[in-house]
Amino acid sequence: MHSKVYIVSDSTGDTAEKVFKAALKQFESAEVEVEIHALVRSEENIEEIIERAAQDEALVIHTMVSTEQRATLQHLCSEADIEELDLIGPLLGKLATVLQTEAKAMPGGLHPVNDEYFRRIEAVEFAVKNDDGQHPRNLRKADIILVGISRTSKTPLSTYLAQRGYKVANVPLVMGIDPPTELFAVDQKKIYALSIHEDALFRIRQARLQSLGMPADTAYGMRDHINKEIVYANQIFESNPHWPVIDVTDRAIEETAAELFSLAKKR
Repeated sequence: MHSKVYIVSDSTGDTAEKVFKAALKQFESAEVEVEIHALVRSEENIEEIIERAAQDEALVIHTMVSTEQRATLQHLCSEADIEELDLIGPLLGKLATVLQTEAKAMPGGLHPVNDEYFRRIEAVEFAVKNDDGQHPRNLRKADIILVGISRTSKTPLSTYLAQRGYKVANVPLVMGIDPPTELFAVDQKKIYALSIHEDALFRIRQARLQSLGMPADTAYGMRDHINKEIVYANQIFESNPHWPVIDVTDRAIEETAAELFSLAKKR
């Protein structure tokens, strides 16, 4: 088993990192140190990285879209007798055959600076500005509105969706405080409710209290208080049956987002 992995990319390295982490989840006991090398676009840079990888006896995982640079990296890995895994080359080759055209081989193709790029930036800024119920007047400008009690993944889901280009606002449900009136004045098809099982929320909040150095018996993390919050939220959801309710219990953000998109298509 390799104890160290080098991820080498001519862009951000996000693609390779996500694929690697998804695969690593299948190896529960594995302890792997990951080193990411992004924006690698010169032969000298590749040589330096492979030299270090050889010293660390690392597995090199790469997503180099340039045929020449990919070949250079693979040749150097072969000479250094270290293992490498090409995540993008075989896919580009297969697509070229199926589509009967050549790939552009343009590094950073996932993040071109164009209208789409600026739309995503604007969406991320919107999500940050309208997190946790800030500026209810902006709810009408949102593409998606998330509603739920504390620790139901509202903020991370908002961020993930914003990176896909959606303007997302989230509204916390707090006992004793009515949701903003603006929430009920917007197009209700924008709204998605987030729920979670009591046991899972208890674990999450206890961990949160511990990380903050707060007592475990703080009301925020007590089962009785959590149960009351869940009941309160469910009452609001039942009063608004047109809001789809998504259970986020033990789900990755990507899984929750996939269900949201599926529900959006049906709506």
